Amino acid sequence: MKLLISNIKTLVQVEETPRKWVAGTDMANLNCIDNAYLLIEDEKISDFGRMEDMPNYDEMEGFDHVEEIDATGRMVFPSFCDSHTHLVYAGSREIEYTDKIKGLSYEEIAKRGGGILNSAKRMHDATEDELYEAAMERIHEIISMGTGAVEIKSGYGLTVEDELKMLRVIKRIKETTPLTVKSSFLGAHAVPAEYRGRQGEYVDLVINEMIPLVAAEELADYIDVFCDEGFFTVEETDRILNAGMKYGMRPKIHANELDYSGGIQVGVKYNALSVDHLEFVGEEEIKCLKGSETMPTVLPGAAFFLNMVCSPVRDMMNAGLPVALASDFNPGSSPSGNMKFIMSLACINYKMLPQEAVNATTINSAYAMGVQEELGSIARGKIANVFITKEIPSVEFMPYAYGSNLIDAVILRGQRL
Repeated sequence: MKLLISNIKTLVQVEETPRKWVAGTDMANLNCIDNAYLLIEDEKISDFGRMEDMPNYDEMEGFDHVEEIDATGRMVFPSFCDSHTHLVYAGSREIEYTDKIKGLSYEEIAKRGGGILNSAKRMHDATEDELYEAAMERIHEIISMGTGAVEIKSGYGLTVEDELKMLRVIKRIKETTPLTVKSSFLGAHAVPAEYRGRQGEYVDLVINEMIPLVAAEELADYIDVFCDEGFFTVEETDRILNAGMKYGMRPKIHANELDYSGGIQVGVKYNALSVDHLEFVGEEEIKCLKGSETMPTVLPGAAFFLNMVCSPVRDMMNAGLPVALASDFNPGSSPSGNMKFIMSLACINYKMLPQEAVNATTINSAYAMGVQEELGSIARGKIANVFITKEIPSVEFMPYAYGSNLIDAVILRGQRL
């Protein structure tokens, strides 16, 4: 299978030598080729360059059947990598949306049995087939909006059986979609109502029962903890991460969404792949992240939907850090997996340049979910996950036209969908 995309107005995020991430002031730079071609063979990117340098494939051996797409006036981007979602869930939570409008806080809704505990009850009542079918509708939606890789967390089960149920659904999605899917075990997402006042016992359950069973079925790539005010403490997070790592699960952390929680520090201590949310980040947290292998990941959709303070992204980049962006697609605080809109929020609310937003949703977010060697940029040998835009004037137009669908065609693993 060979696919040639020719006459590309601009080929975006090109790398001759792939990088693990882009950091600091380099995030404002975006490598592009104007008037370009892109050759895909089987699932991989085979070649690219300027049209004037394109080989005459018609005369080359083995190129008798090349499908060609003329992309005149249109751009080609690497597909988005969405490194933080909760898209396996049962039912929406629009009633809580009304509560938020009335002025109730995230913590107040949670204390009333809403929030994560609401989703946990619905999760318990749903079958694996029901969860899978509902999740696949969301999967098809995010594919159509340009996402080519997604990390999906458990965490709406909060019992041994229901956490395993969620993770089995995620595994089924991995096996039945062209998306690249990574799974995270998030048993420590909230404390079930029956364990209130006995939080330590629930932590013991996560460590002694859930983690071994998740590992035995090889259901999770990563382990996550909601280390924040009113959820899990640094000490509890430390214990859970330590236990998960013994079973080969690398940490990813929910940190500093609600306060300065210490979550960033414990994440870096255990070499977390990413620390996510980060509404509360100061000099101490930035100093901790400097020189680490942990990707700071900001979730603009959640801050927008909950009307929270914005993470100090510019301070992090000015300090030389890389930054990734993800959707946090979930029913309670970010009911959208539209990564193009995440780029728009990054530019509008966080004052990120469009180029910085592209880097943060492709190469950096690929690192944040551990797929940077195969996705996140246009590079020879990487998996051919790309999308072709409609006719647009510039890269900047992508986040600028925040409400418009600008994607004309999606190609995943070399196949046009």
